[in-house]
Amino acid sequence: MTATDRSIELVNTAAQAAADRLAHDIIAYDVSDVLSITDAFLLASAPNDRQVKSIVDEIEERLNKELGAKPVRREGDRDARWILLDYVDIVVHVQHSEERVFYALERLWKDCPELPLPEDALKTRGKAEEHARLSGDPDGELS
Repeated sequence: MTATDRSIELVNTAAQAAADRLAHDIIAYDVSDVLSITDAFLLASAPNDRQVKSIVDEIEERLNKELGAKPVRREGDRDARWILLDYVDIVVHVQHSEERVFYALERLWKDCPELPLPEDALKTRGKAEEHARLSGDPDGELS
C-alpha cells in the first residue's frame, strides 16, 4: 500500500506552507505500509517557539483554504516545542530544533520511503545546522 493521491496533495501543500514560513529540514515519509492510522508524516522544525507556531498556523490555514482540510486534532500548542496536526491522511510534526535533534523521528522512519516535496521544501535541508553555526555554536549542533 502507498500513500493516496489525497495524502500526497496534503503533504505537498503543507510542505510548501512550511517552507514559506522558513521551516528547517522539511521531510515527508510514506508510512502507510507500517501504520494503519495514517498515510504520511511530514516533519519540519524551527529555531524558536514563535516560529514553530507561525509555521503551524500557516500550514493549517493553507490546507483549509486550498484543500478544505481541517485537522481532527492539534496538540502541543501550550509550549510550542512540538506541535502535531492530525489530518487523518497525514500527520504533521513541527518541532523546535532542539526537540527535533533529541527525538530524531527520522531515525524511527528511515526505512519508510521519502515522499517527493516541492523544490522550496527541499531547499530547507541542512538549514538547522546552518542556523546553529551562525548562532555561535562551534560544532554546528543544537543543544
